Parts: sequence; structure tokens; C-alpha cells
Amino acid sequence: MIGADDIPVIPRGVRMQFDRVRERWVLLAPERTVALDEIGVAILSEIDGQRSFGQITEGLAAKYAAPPEEIAADSRGFLGALIDRRFLEVRQ
Repeated sequence: MIGADDIPVIPRGVRMQFDRVRERWVLLAPERTVALDEIGVAILSEIDGQRSFGQITEGLAAKYAAPPEEIAADSRGFLGALIDRRFLEVRQ
């Protein structure tokens, strides 16, 4: 599970790209692809390898005028799934 002080990092070889054929954003890794919805794109767009999970979720809560706890819970689940599939890493 990702903690508030953990720093999510998109690892080398993984990138977010707009797929013109499917007309949607995808997360690409060697021989793997994940289609992203608008929420996934919003979360991943905030990951810069510098800010902590807590800072990212607080920023998203302010940007979208949503409760920070709700944003953190939703983001934690989404990012946790990406970590499990090795599309994302965490630094502490």
C-alpha cells in the first residue's frame, strides 16, 4: 500500500501517451498497455518523481474541489494496481 510520504515514480521504459487509433490515453510499458480514463490521466499527470503521494492527492483535491480523503482512497487503489502490475514504482 502506498503511504502519504511515499513518492510515486513512473519507471524507465514506461510512459503515458495518447493513442490516436483508440483516441484515448494509454500507459505503455514493454509489451504491455493499460488504457486510461480521465481520472487515471489526471492522477498520472501529477506524478513528477518529486512530490509525495500526500502532496499529489492534496493538490488533486484542491484542483477538483473534492474531499482529500476520497481523492486519497481512489488514488491509492488506482496507483496500487499499477504498482502490482509494475507500471509504477514507489520511493520512500
